[in-house]
Amino acid sequence: MTALISLAGGRAGVNPEAGQAVPGVRLVGVSKRYGNLTAVRDVTLDVRAGEFLTLLGPSGSGKTTTLMMLAGFATPSAGEIFVDGRNVTREPAHRRDIGVVFQSYALFPHLNVARNVAFPLEIRKRPRKEINAKVRAALDLVQLGDLAHRYPNELSGGQQQRVALARAIVFQPPLLLMDEPLGALDKKLREHMQIELVKIKSCLNVTVIYVTHDQEEALVMSDRVVVMADGRIQQVGRPEELYQRPANRFVADFIGEANILDGTVTAAGTRLSVSVAGGLEIAAVPNGTWSPGDKVAVVIRPERLALGQQAHGCVNRFAGEIKQVIYLGDASRYQIRLASGARLVAKTPNSLRPSLLAAGDNTMIGWDPEQAWIVDGTESRVVGNRPPQLAAGT
Repeated sequence: MTALISLAGGRAGVNPEAGQAVPGVRLVGVSKRYGNLTAVRDVTLDVRAGEFLTLLGPSGSGKTTTLMMLAGFATPSAGEIFVDGRNVTREPAHRRDIGVVFQSYALFPHLNVARNVAFPLEIRKRPRKEINAKVRAALDLVQLGDLAHRYPNELSGGQQQRVALARAIVFQPPLLLMDEPLGALDKKLREHMQIELVKIKSCLNVTVIYVTHDQEEALVMSDRVVVMADGRIQQVGRPEELYQRPANRFVADFIGEANILDGTVTAAGTRLSVSVAGGLEIAAVPNGTWSPGDKVAVVIRPERLALGQQAHGCVNRFAGEIKQVIYLGDASRYQIRLASGARLVAKTPNSLRPSLLAAGDNTMIGWDPEQAWIVDGTESRVVGNRPPQLAAGT
């Protein structure tokens, strides 16, 4: 706790033990246009004080543009932005007191680690004694206290990332924005830094808004995730809610791997009957209001599918041929072609791996109604102007 208390220095949002409030963030109807291109469309979002919230989406989804408007590096074409209840929509970046970490760490090559971290305090003309103490505390927090006199070119990518993070938090910003800061790291180091970032955020109790296109990264690190596409919010929710209860076809397809079968509701009630391509009838639990004739998409995650003998007790079960088996270490991935021509992917832990199943084998594949999730089958790739589905309790 020594580093935390030294770094906090009595600033709001850093030391919850002192009973100080952490600011929240609110975006209201925020849009950004560049000529005829609309990069962000009518984004309304509340970010809870002290949470780790991730903006997730493919390239061109509007997530980075949204972050740049929060940081003050871009001005909204419409809408308003509030931080801790203060309207900062037209405030320049240097007056917002927000920490920012980019994918390119932008360290000063001619300054050592300590001087790089000290820079935000020096431009704020803080006393030298305070600067030295807070630099030490920030470097200790990111576990770089013994590298204070090295220069950026003497550091690994992961160490440079930590220096950039220390520089962003040393002046105790109420809000920390991070734009794909782990994108340049290798997979092993990236996974390690994901855990470290969550630990650091917890120590400081700062509000973090994080941008990434990496679904796994978002699911591992976030309290909540905002899925974006074509400049719009598609869904906001906890990681498990996005994965298990996607709001639409785009979210189902983008978050993790999913089998998506298009069909038409043939019977509704306590259980749906859905007719899909090839004349197959699928039983499903209705998670919305559906009527016969409605176009729907049935979403089944690969790990929910049973193979071989395990499929015989399932309500939905079909014969198929295994076209491909991929060994993944802890699990195996099976691609199965049904007689109807539909292809499904199943993933089974190797500890439970069906014996002797190989490419070319015929097998049964099945799942129970509770294992599937139903979404609107008439939607295009994105929801359009429909309000985002919010997670329970938000």
